[in-house]
Amino acid sequence: MTNSRLDRLYQRMNAASLDVLALNPGPSLYYLTGLNFHLMERPTTLLISLTAEPVLILPELEILKINSARVSLTPVPFGDNPLEWDLAFQQAADSLKLNEKRIGVEPTRMRYLELSYLQKAAPTAAFVSGEVVFSQLRIQKDADEIAAMREAAKIAQAALTDTLPMVKPGVTERELAAELSINLLRSGSDSEFPFPPIVASGPNSANPHAIPSDRKLQTGDLILFDWGAAYQGYFSDITRTFAVGEISPELREIYHLVKEANTAGRSAGKPGLRAGDVDHAARGIIQHADYGPFFTHRTGHGLGLESHEGPYMFAENDLVLQEGMVYTVEPGIYLPGKGGVRIEDDMVVTANGSESLTDFPRGLTIL
Repeated sequence: MTNSRLDRLYQRMNAASLDVLALNPGPSLYYLTGLNFHLMERPTTLLISLTAEPVLILPELEILKINSARVSLTPVPFGDNPLEWDLAFQQAADSLKLNEKRIGVEPTRMRYLELSYLQKAAPTAAFVSGEVVFSQLRIQKDADEIAAMREAAKIAQAALTDTLPMVKPGVTERELAAELSINLLRSGSDSEFPFPPIVASGPNSANPHAIPSDRKLQTGDLILFDWGAAYQGYFSDITRTFAVGEISPELREIYHLVKEANTAGRSAGKPGLRAGDVDHAARGIIQHADYGPFFTHRTGHGLGLESHEGPYMFAENDLVLQEGMVYTVEPGIYLPGKGGVRIEDDMVVTANGSESLTDFPRGLTIL
């Protein structure tokens, strides 16, 4: 499986006229090798050449990880003396003859630390953005990846189900976020979540990316949960909004509009359509009801080994949807000082349409 991933990568490198790719630890390195490393003060860099076996520059203390790599790698380890680290980069550069080569870097991952060592080791190489390669590398998921994301969705939904009995007036957002985090682990999530759970109540729910606070829930609040689980490195990302007791007619109205927009967005995705069409479908419902200015973000984003990756579901995006792409549909309406509603699901493009990996009830629930 992973060799086929490398083969596809080599094809894209050739098409982009790149001789070598340089990767820092992160989702792309994991996708290609099955190896996880943390970004830290010690540099770690994977060099993938069209003409030689991939070379991994890494700290000696990480060397045993090589044994679990899904592809054959040539390790170049170094010790803890920073004065000797440039020697490891020079050894790798010499072995791959990096001088005069065109080297693509992952623009959102490559740090100055590693780049400076590479530039010193290969001063006549050209370092350029490898975005044209990386943007397409993981955008279509295979059956194993989709199965992992489906499990991540099940885990997340089970965790919220176990958390909801705790919702009542007087409980704080922070207490609910802590309980949800514990339940994610109990339900089987990897320890590294896609992001810290968002729990936002009352006026705070009008902030799309609120941070859980010590605010206590009150009767008449909307309470928004935005959370996800991880399974075998793959993520889910879900949002549901609830009422704490009876809510105002206006809040009920925006809830039902967002639910309708979510339904329209989930129905809009299929092979051959634009990513922007999904945004148009969801946003049109909200704009028609004159709440357009209160829908302040794109309709969704891609999902996989990262909580935000391609494809991005915004109106101007002409990217054509293809089978295996996974993305969120998460329309929202946010009324400052009053509250906000967001309903988010995880969608996968199928051969003939799209399927939701998430099925947590979407109707208005009064807790």
